[in-house]
Amino acid sequence: MSPPEVDTGQLSRLAARARSAVLAGRAGGRPAPLVEVAGLLLVILTFSRLHAAAGKGVAAAATAHAHTLQSVERALHLDIELGANRWLTGHPALIMPAVYYYRLYYVVIVGVLVWVYVRHAESYAKVRWTLVVMGLLVLPVFWALPMSPPRLALPGITDIIAEYDILGRGHATRDVNSGLNLFSAMPSMHVGWSLWCGYAGWLALRGSHPRLALLPWAFPLGMAAVVLVTGNHYVLDIAGSVALVGVSIAVVTAGGRLAGRRRSAAGRSREPAPRHPAGDQDAHRG
Repeated sequence: MSPPEVDTGQLSRLAARARSAVLAGRAGGRPAPLVEVAGLLLVILTFSRLHAAAGKGVAAAATAHAHTLQSVERALHLDIELGANRWLTGHPALIMPAVYYYRLYYVVIVGVLVWVYVRHAESYAKVRWTLVVMGLLVLPVFWALPMSPPRLALPGITDIIAEYDILGRGHATRDVNSGLNLFSAMPSMHVGWSLWCGYAGWLALRGSHPRLALLPWAFPLGMAAVVLVTGNHYVLDIAGSVALVGVSIAVVTAGGRLAGRRRSAAGRSREPAPRHPAGDQDAHRG
């Protein structure tokens, strides 16, 4: 029995469709999946390297900045970090949920990004660029203002993550030679990225489900509480995160409006010039 003949034309069409699905852009503002993944991985790798480098040899300055921040918070009656940390240690049943919340927020970030890409393509470019701009804007702050977190600079704080870390990296969160940047408390990017998740969800849902669009903001509120009770951030770190997200959204919005005006101007320049009525009449008389 001879093997069935293979329709090479059909195989070629299937291969072309598969290649198009991976490499070609989509309608509604979605870029090509493979190109998008490669670009985001490059951004993440670059951010991680620069973030880690910003924490080299800055322990003394980071501690001094932390003490200054603590003095400001005391003057403003915002120094609640020690009390919040002691509250959590007094409620041991809540410790592991707090650790999971703190450690697994990356899953939420990726999930939100994929969800917006697949289900809300019209919002994807804006939320993606907001994420990228946040990374670009915060790196100079980490370099210029290293800051020790409360767990390293505030006496009496219990380092919850170091003691109960689900990833087995608790010791690294106190080791300056671990390759991690331990001195980037200001602003809190745990809160910053979580705020981005809330913004992305709100932006995607506000048109079709305005009431449901408020629900994503619960995630950053929970994260703000978690970073305080685990001794990882100050109240003013959270305020810094809110400012970072607000500025990033403003930058992306302004950039989008400028690009829209340029596209409109380019479209008008390509339109044919209208014929002058007087010229038509002269030609007719001639």
